[in-house]
Amino acid sequence: MAHPDEMPALSEGQLEIMNVAWELGEGTLGEVWRELNKKRPIARNTIQTLLTRLVDKGWLTYRVEGKTFHYSAAVPKEATLQHVAQRLVDTAFRGSTEGLVMARIEGQKLEPDEARRIRELIDRAERGEK
Repeated sequence: MAHPDEMPALSEGQLEIMNVAWELGEGTLGEVWRELNKKRPIARNTIQTLLTRLVDKGWLTYRVEGKTFHYSAAVPKEATLQHVAQRLVDTAFRGSTEGLVMARIEGQKLEPDEARRIRELIDRAERGEK
């Protein structure tokens, strides 16, 4: 499997498709289109173009069964999201993780479970645990 650091960046629309691919495990054009169409109207041929580009970039793989293409992620979700988050921290917040966290939670209400999970992550990071 390829590593996200070695691959072209994902656009917002491509990341949406990757999220569907990770959720489905494997999906056809129709299945991906139906999932994305639940959130907002989007043309089926737009999804086809994005799927083709993701295959070309190495983010998706496919297998053919008859005339149907079945797409699946070529890169694990966790590694990809860590890469995307790091790129955001580096570019938008000049490397400041604190800046990212503050931008996300300042002035917003956190659910108790979410606040607890954030505290646990900070505690583990301070102890040097993964």
